[in-house]
Amino acid sequence: MERTSKPGIFSNLTLQILIAMVLGIGVGVYVRQGFEPEAAESFSDGIKLLATVFIRLVQMIIAPLVFSTLVVGIAKLGNISEVGKIGGKALLWFFSASFISLLIGMLWVNVLEPGKGLNLPHLDIKQATEVSGNTQAFSAKNFVEHIFPKSVFEALATNEILQIVIFSIFFGLAAASIGKAAKPIIKLLDSLAHIILKMVGYVMKFAPIGVFGAIAAVFAIRDFADLLKTYTYFFGSFLVGIASLWVVLLLVGYLVLKSRMTTLLKRIAGPLFIAFSTTSSEAVFPKLTSELERFGIPNRIVSFMLPLGYSFNLDGSMMYMTFASIFIAQAYGITLDIGTQLTMLLVLMLTSKGIAGVPRASLVVVAATCGMFDIPIVGIGLILPIDHFCDMFRSATNVLGNALATSVIGKPKHISADNRE
Repeated sequence: MERTSKPGIFSNLTLQILIAMVLGIGVGVYVRQGFEPEAAESFSDGIKLLATVFIRLVQMIIAPLVFSTLVVGIAKLGNISEVGKIGGKALLWFFSASFISLLIGMLWVNVLEPGKGLNLPHLDIKQATEVSGNTQAFSAKNFVEHIFPKSVFEALATNEILQIVIFSIFFGLAAASIGKAAKPIIKLLDSLAHIILKMVGYVMKFAPIGVFGAIAAVFAIRDFADLLKTYTYFFGSFLVGIASLWVVLLLVGYLVLKSRMTTLLKRIAGPLFIAFSTTSSEAVFPKLTSELERFGIPNRIVSFMLPLGYSFNLDGSMMYMTFASIFIAQAYGITLDIGTQLTMLLVLMLTSKGIAGVPRASLVVVAATCGMFDIPIVGIGLILPIDHFCDMFRSATNVLGNALATSVIGKPKHISADNRE
């Protein structure tokens, strides 16, 4: 994989994305203030297509990228014990990071109590019902079915990352055990991975346009200033929690990677801005893959860690889940003792895994958790108006967490010299 490009926090793509965000906000605000609500809604629906096209272009290459890179990565690891060793480290990191993220959310919602004495507008019952209607996905049967594919072709067609990962692990291990006979297939898949990563470069050229469409669509129909007046304390409390999580993640990164952590941040600046503006960490998966390889992490580690991370390591979303669940309880005057809250934390540790393909996953998990602890599920309507803006920070945090996890696991043997750049 080529490693010739120099990192820069204001690289050409990153600068274009920042400009697109500013222009998107400007155009969106202008439309909202200068047009009738119906016209603004129509504009939002139209301009949103730019973001939809970009995200679909990315989704188009995720499945073949995950399959080809993961199979090649496992085959290059060579044996089951090596896969188990790296997989064990990965799962230890994922569950530790999830626990800390959930704990941070639980800590700040209890300290700041954003739901206490709440006086917010009426609930959006319709949207709340739509979200809570998806909670049936959390039965034991559906949970298992979501993880294990009945058809790899169906999993590839629907971009079920975790199911693709399961099939790829079995395929990669089988290929590694065969040895020389599997080399032609591995070589073919390796070439496919290189082609897909080349496609990433082409797709990313459309990123600023997609970002512009996503931001303009939101600000054309939502008055952030008015929302912020109403939700100032909730949103501010949430940002305190996210900032705390970033401090922890960055601290761990600098302790392990030392000065290389600064280089990593420069590498992933573009993906962070894309995830933030599109509220989709999935949208940066291919770009993040190529940037981590340029950072110096071997393809076999990146291809193994990132797909797992996107299924098991959503740090920003995890922090939000305990925060939002307990916030809703506070809003309804329901007191949850520490024991109950810790039980809720453990439940979230399990129910939140493998939901990467579930639409509005964080809200669905929050709704399901509320139902388990006799908190009114319709309370989801309290956070729906501000959720999009919370999601921007959640998505960026998810990207940081996965980039850091991959770098830390890949670091001991493989990230040492700057000449890899």
